[in-house]
Amino acid sequence: MNDTIERLWAALVEHREGRAWRSARCTLAGNRRPWQGTGLRLAQGQAYSILADGRVHWSERHPHLHGGPGFHLYARVSPGGRLVNVTRTSGSFVADVAGELELGIYLGMWRDDYGGLDTPDSAYARLRGDIDVVVLAWPGAAVRGLATLAAELDDPLLQVEAARAAAPVAPPRGWDYLVETGTSDIWQACDEQAPRICLHAVDDQGIIRKPLDFELQPGTQLQWRWRLDEHPSRAPEDSRLAHDYVSIALEFDDGRDLTWLWSSCLPVETWFACPVKAWSARETHYVVRSGLQRRGTWVSEQRDVHADVARALGTVPCRIVACWLIAVASFQHGTARAAFEDIVLAAGTTRQVVL
Repeated sequence: MNDTIERLWAALVEHREGRAWRSARCTLAGNRRPWQGTGLRLAQGQAYSILADGRVHWSERHPHLHGGPGFHLYARVSPGGRLVNVTRTSGSFVADVAGELELGIYLGMWRDDYGGLDTPDSAYARLRGDIDVVVLAWPGAAVRGLATLAAELDDPLLQVEAARAAAPVAPPRGWDYLVETGTSDIWQACDEQAPRICLHAVDDQGIIRKPLDFELQPGTQLQWRWRLDEHPSRAPEDSRLAHDYVSIALEFDDGRDLTWLWSSCLPVETWFACPVKAWSARETHYVVRSGLQRRGTWVSEQRDVHADVARALGTVPCRIVACWLIAVASFQHGTARAAFEDIVLAAGTTRQVVL
């Protein structure tokens, strides 16, 4: 077992007598598909916390390709519970149904909100490493239980999760994290004077989505302003070894999406299918800005969506159904910092303010 988790578990065992909380520990092998039972049964509405450490390696040839609990670790209450995931090394949740808490290693693409997976066995077979987990089931609110236990035990995982639970970071109003990539805390509303969304991701990723309904017709324009303070890549983003980027995207009624990205070095007006295999048929990236010369300054953009879609995707869908803001900084384990404002869709005299 991981030394960090071993120390935490030993402290919990020593501290357990007379306590109302329950606990479990387990190890999730990276090459084992979801799901794995914890033995903890939860009542509907019961709070629980997950604390984890470890690393799953994606490639023997490329040792920098790996992810920790914040990338891989998901949970659900079975039967019938929805997916939840930890951020970085921990997370606290409330059981949406009664049942056994199950844990799983995520890779590729979820089929639905309940943990169905669209990833083949062969993809898991290549993974190495594992993630060690401790779960705490609370008799009351997680934030109170964590605060009490963190004050009694000098453990870094407990301290971090107690602080996170006491001051959670919510996504901007009207936006939600995309189920397929999980929740995070990297996006938030950041300016009380003007509608603005800020990003700060460290070895993390996340997509926030705002539902829309806008006809895609010739001349449809997407306008926005963005400021890129720190780019997560110095290598071409069209490789799966360095696919770290910041972009804005539109999702269409045929299930595809087109993202306009600020590349570190790729030529402007080039495009490429997402190099991540599970996303390649769904997502296309279009380079609208390149280089770091304007880093830290606000830049205004305007794109002819219909023309870009026709050029990059071929068949033009009928409607725009959502706007996404995307950040990935998990392949090279770097940092992405940016901000977005004044996002508008326009077609003739019709305008829809997205942000």
